[in-house]
Amino acid sequence: MKPFLHGHATHPDWRTALVAAAAQIDAQRRAAPCTPTLGFVYLTDHYAAQAEGLHDELRRRWPGVAWVGAVGVGIAASGVEYFDLPALSLLLAELPSQQFRVFSGVKPLASFAAHTALVHADAATPELGELLHEMSARTAGDYLFGGLASSRARTVTVADGVFEGGLSGVAFTQEVALLSRVTQGCQPVGPVHRVSAAQRNVALTLDDEPALDVLLRDIGADADRPRDALQRLQQTLAGLSDGGAQALARPGQFGSDTRVRHLIGIDPQQRGVAIADAIDEGMQLTFCQRSSQSAARDLTRICAEIREELEAQALPQDAPAGETLPRAQPGATGDTAPTAPRIAGAVFISCAGRGGPHFGAPSAELQMVRRALGDVPLAGFFAGGEIAHRHLYGYTAVLTTFVA
Repeated sequence: MKPFLHGHATHPDWRTALVAAAAQIDAQRRAAPCTPTLGFVYLTDHYAAQAEGLHDELRRRWPGVAWVGAVGVGIAASGVEYFDLPALSLLLAELPSQQFRVFSGVKPLASFAAHTALVHADAATPELGELLHEMSARTAGDYLFGGLASSRARTVTVADGVFEGGLSGVAFTQEVALLSRVTQGCQPVGPVHRVSAAQRNVALTLDDEPALDVLLRDIGADADRPRDALQRLQQTLAGLSDGGAQALARPGQFGSDTRVRHLIGIDPQQRGVAIADAIDEGMQLTFCQRSSQSAARDLTRICAEIREELEAQALPQDAPAGETLPRAQPGATGDTAPTAPRIAGAVFISCAGRGGPHFGAPSAELQMVRRALGDVPLAGFFAGGEIAHRHLYGYTAVLTTFVA
């Protein structure tokens, strides 16, 4: 797999931004010739009304390339984010055409042997959670990655056409090597509880205690004066995970199976807590709050995991446990050293509530990824919800790398 080509730019006119991004791509292509077959395009909502014209120009400029993408309130490139600016981010890959298939509501996957899939969706799609589960079940790897298009204007996705509503994206066969990780953005404020009684989206009891009493105790509020704890309640969310899942990856850190949801109400009479998702008895629930420090630590962790897995893949099978790859020396030659797998390109999809503003400086989140993985070709967007495995997440980011 050759390194991906990438370009990004901002300008009030999308045509000028595209010309600037294309110039970056053309320069890379002259240095390392390739024939791209798959393109990723992410555009801020400033360009949403002109999405069809942009897509037509992409096809004209790069004939034979299949395009997928989405609109976002912000978009990502290597080390850079664009929020509240008219901008676009492009990523082009040379993949054998039989190894991927673009899909949409008018172009289903049919008999394609999908192993994984990048999915873009409209949050207004009815029964979205069920559709994601069905889509995941159709992939042999049972793994999706992607996000919900986010826009203050028109919400669109791209899949060899421009669409509003539904799911679209691109599926990959097993021959396309991927490493994908979910990074959480919230920190638990109490222990993991078992939902012992629930009614639709209301947790009635946790560990056989009234759920509201447990919530107030976990956030340090007076159970007899819940209204006085209103500010703390407004800052509190709930982390949900299935009964057999690993709710915490380590003490004080959510595991990748935990989905964060808003608290939408309390019931002082039944001592219940209403959550913005369906709840079943036996599920695990942990109250939590957003934390930029925890989010930064977890983002660094997943980048380190990807780097370590690449190093492990490069080692000979009989290498001693714990051994790492030697650093390449200038001018070094020889055919005995292992060939290190490298990241050909990456797709980064983060919550619209994250990004530089959450981490304290413009582009801080993308700079962390860049420091950890290097200046790899990257594109992505800031979503209204993040997709990984078969679940819809919130306040997370999903980093997926294509491995050569």
